[in-house]
Amino acid sequence: MRRSSSRGFTLVELLVVIAIIGVLVGLLLPAVQAAREAARRMSCSNNFKQLGLAVHNYHSAFKQMPIHGVGPYGDVAKNCNNTGNEGAETRRSTKSQGSALIGMLPFCELTSLWESMSNRQTSDDGAIDYYPFGPNHTYGGSDVTRYNPAVTEVPTFRCPSDPGRGFPALARTNYAMCLGDTVWNIHRGIYHRNNNSVVSGKSNVANCRGAFVAHASMQFGDILDGLSNTIIMGEIATDLGDNFAATTFGTNNADNNLILSNPSACDAALDPARPTFYDTTSSNYKAQSGAPNIMRGYRWTAAGACFTGMTTTRPPNKPLCGRYSSTTNAIEHVGSFPASSRHQGGCHVLMADGAVKFVTDSIEAGDQTTGPVDPGRSGCKDAGLKSPYGLWGALGTRASKETDGIGDL
Repeated sequence: MRRSSSRGFTLVELLVVIAIIGVLVGLLLPAVQAAREAARRMSCSNNFKQLGLAVHNYHSAFKQMPIHGVGPYGDVAKNCNNTGNEGAETRRSTKSQGSALIGMLPFCELTSLWESMSNRQTSDDGAIDYYPFGPNHTYGGSDVTRYNPAVTEVPTFRCPSDPGRGFPALARTNYAMCLGDTVWNIHRGIYHRNNNSVVSGKSNVANCRGAFVAHASMQFGDILDGLSNTIIMGEIATDLGDNFAATTFGTNNADNNLILSNPSACDAALDPARPTFYDTTSSNYKAQSGAPNIMRGYRWTAAGACFTGMTTTRPPNKPLCGRYSSTTNAIEHVGSFPASSRHQGGCHVLMADGAVKFVTDSIEAGDQTTGPVDPGRSGCKDAGLKSPYGLWGALGTRASKETDGIGDL
């Protein structure tokens, strides 16, 4: 009988096959990763489009945009609308610190969450009685963490490219309201900080040049530069605790007040070897104090600029920089709060007409060392002047008559 024999792979042939497979994986893996990021970026853009529709539907229903800095001011012990100093009160009401995202909930198919917030609630242990819309979302500590809506993640408010999850954050957001091209008193808007009385004079109001003004009822009719030329919201990356400058709220230790007249004050504290990160050993760097959950994007319910605000003083992904505060005050009202993202090379913005655009980090942004338009403050510009921060600054203002080149974005 004839014997048949089968020939197997030699060691050399096996190694060649393995090498070919390795090369193919090396070539294909970056393409797969790029395709995944493209899908995540598209999903992020779709989320922003949903928020744009929510703003427009809200405006159609109420003839104004959602208010940023909304909710009852008083507390249970005193009544809903007292005007006392907030520091002397038990923080059981919002103190007008609810973000505009709260008002968008019913228009994002989140009616059940809206209804849970719009009704009076008691904490799970029965110890806290909340007015509608909950506690002081910006400053509140344990009050906020025990308020269930504040720790409820909303997928529409999250960019899938951002990996931030869980403690010490509450429920995060990657989408923030545009507060203009200013640095100082972003939180005040039309109200004083410590009570709900209306401010007087131009110093606290005329510098609030964004589509959203804290505590104010803003309409599309207020956007005189044109809806297609004005940013109403911008994307922000949430903090991961890694000293990434765009999400870590630092300050210039050498000159605490430099930020008031120079939005790039914290650049001196960047790590030369890794210029997108703070050098925490630098004599120019000082971390902001406060609770561990006082970080970028950590509370979607809070109106504080560190949580749900962005400004156009600096281009996307530049350092998050403020004036140092031994309390948590700085998180809401003093500093540069740039847009940012985990996408490569830029971030999304939402225009007032509902269009979503991707803005690169290299967008023209004027003189980054000059003071903002802020009447009455030394080193700053008077009311009515165009933004000193170029095209990017102009996009963040609603009524400064700046339209040149904006259509080319």
